[in-house]
Amino acid sequence: MCIDREEIPLSPKLALIHTSPSLIPVFQALCATWLPGVEVFHMVDESLIRNTIAAGRLEKITMRRVISLVDSARLAGADAVLVTCSSIGDAVTTAATLFDFPVIRVDDALAEKAVTIGNRIGVLATVRTTLEPTTAQVRRMACKSTSCKDITIVEVLCDGAFDAVMSGDGLTHDDIVSAALLKLIPRVDVVVLAQASMARVLATIDPAALTVPVLSSPELAVQCVAEVLRSGR
Repeated sequence: MCIDREEIPLSPKLALIHTSPSLIPVFQALCATWLPGVEVFHMVDESLIRNTIAAGRLEKITMRRVISLVDSARLAGADAVLVTCSSIGDAVTTAATLFDFPVIRVDDALAEKAVTIGNRIGVLATVRTTLEPTTAQVRRMACKSTSCKDITIVEVLCDGAFDAVMSGDGLTHDDIVSAALLKLIPRVDVVVLAQASMARVLATIDPAALTVPVLSSPELAVQCVAEVLRSGR
């Protein structure tokens, strides 16, 4: 994947669709680094993730609402859309087939990179509605080539972490996730942090303890957008 920071031509406009306002500064900073000259705007709808968690799955009505948000972003002038929530990833995949401009899942590049690193892939999440679609996305990427790569996925759900961060207790969230991550590392070749909100945990861990690659989606996703905008795909 090309990830150099050369200026992208024609000053395109990127819309980011979030299910949590806390991700805006994370992605804004990454866009400033990797997308110089690109105009960025943000759209937030927390009910998308709340309704998905309450239902225990991505419902058709939520898929329609995601597609509607992508359409609104296009009408607002977006040349590309990045959806930053993995739990609604399947809706993004559907939306990408309906529009004639790039609609990008936050975990596309994450899953693609993970399967190139090793055969035993750990997937860490704080909600099951993210764990399942991320695992499925990793398996799809493993079978993207003509012959499927034989992989083993080790799933870990960090119980209590999501409720903690939603209640404003970020420290407890980080403690739960980091403990689960350190326990998982010896069992796998690479770890995937399934939610963009989990990336912050890496800053709290001694780098020497990260003995296998630990991938998070935000930076990889923005790098992917940069490549897509440069190539015009």
